[in-house]
Amino acid sequence: MTERRRGGAFPLPLARLAGAARRPDTLQPQRPLREASRDARPRPAPSGVGLDSVQVRQRMVQRLHAQGIRHEALLRALASVPRHQFIDSALAAQAYEDTSLPIGHGQTISKPSVVARMLSLLLAGSAARARGGLGKVLEVGTGCGYQCALLAQLADSVISIERVRDLFDKARAQLAPLRLDRVRLVHGDGWRGHAPNAPYHSIIAAAVGDEPSPAWLEQLAVGGRLIAPVRSGAQQVLAVVDRELHGYRRLDLEPVHFVPLKSGVD
Repeated sequence: MTERRRGGAFPLPLARLAGAARRPDTLQPQRPLREASRDARPRPAPSGVGLDSVQVRQRMVQRLHAQGIRHEALLRALASVPRHQFIDSALAAQAYEDTSLPIGHGQTISKPSVVARMLSLLLAGSAARARGGLGKVLEVGTGCGYQCALLAQLADSVISIERVRDLFDKARAQLAPLRLDRVRLVHGDGWRGHAPNAPYHSIIAAAVGDEPSPAWLEQLAVGGRLIAPVRSGAQQVLAVVDRELHGYRRLDLEPVHFVPLKSGVD
């Protein structure tokens, strides 16, 4: 039996991140934005310069921590993966600001706060908590490969599907220097999931559809969790689906904005 609930209590602590109000800072208004802009400018640092500096990423992580991201392994992953290496060099100065950026073919790399929010929700699932990590992961929409690199730090294995061949090739090239032996990239139709490696403990989608794909639900392990943006009336919301012994339970959370989910391959 499937139980679908919108809003209300949820048995797991799901801290809201996107759209959360910040306390006013009378001394430094818009401090996070100013810090992000300052961090993006090249400056000497003991462990690197400019965007190569570990300190630049650490300041992004500190802002995410202040917004409610508390999972230590996730924070370590965010601090270790160089986001600027996954976007066009002309946009590199914005790499550690909390903004989405174009990656070509009408696709975007999501805001760090949205990525962190979705991964923190996955980590709060019952299978992930029991395993101490995300287990076997299916990612729908490799994009530029940034989120895939983060998943590799948190999972036993990652199957990441990208439907656009040019993006698939670019992500493979950008992930190669990181030598992520837990990751397998697939050029294919993400709407169909990837049955040969199912079931998955965690499934995450980076594009919005009317509903989660039936294939994803079928390929989700009992106790597993699926995170995907879905349309809800005139807006998009973040949907959390847990597979239980006798069905699925879904909760729709805060508004988000993602590119449309498409079937087929290019």
